Amino acid sequence: MSKNNQEIEAKFSVRDLAPIQARLLEMGAVCIVTRQMEFNLRYDTPDRTLSETGQVLRLRRYDDIRMTYKGPGVRKDGVLERTEIETTLGDFDSARLIIESLGYTPIFLYEKYRAIWQLGENQIMLDEMPFGKFIEIEATTSDEVRELARQLGLDPHTAIPASYQSLFERVKVTRRLTFDDITFANFTGISVSPEDFQAEFAEESA
Repeated sequence: MSKNNQEIEAKFSVRDLAPIQARLLEMGAVCIVTRQMEFNLRYDTPDRTLSETGQVLRLRRYDDIRMTYKGPGVRKDGVLERTEIETTLGDFDSARLIIESLGYTPIFLYEKYRAIWQLGENQIMLDEMPFGKFIEIEATTSDEVRELARQLGLDPHTAIPASYQSLFERVKVTRRLTFDDITFANFTGISVSPEDFQAEFAEESA
């Protein structure tokens, strides 16, 4: 979710998604996209211009097909604010051909299971990555992100203002991984803790 092409979000590493889902139901949130696999391709120029300048070009297949551009981000108190422009598309393979014909190269792919919940103007994503479980909160202001975290029983000070790719890069170093794609198959038999990506579990009662 982005308002006026502005994305304001933070993610939290959690031990278990079920208590969060139960709390969302108590708060009156509505699940607008049920849990399903999400597939993402991230693109860059051959000389990595986008990555070096903090920009993102992504093609996603989830409940719909979507192309997204994200500008350089500003991090404050665990919350990431950045420009986000996205549009839905009709065909994943055709979109991929267009992007690659323009000279962009897929630099890595990643998978996750995601469910999206709506609470007022805000969205809460329940994510299962190959290297952990996460709550991602997108709200209209940074203060709302932190307040929603508190209501969900999460410590706002544990917010992670980083992309899943950035977390993966940290895991690659700490666990000495040799693969480049974030897939469940790649992580088979590999156990990852928040310390491996320089974070901590967010549950306040844990």
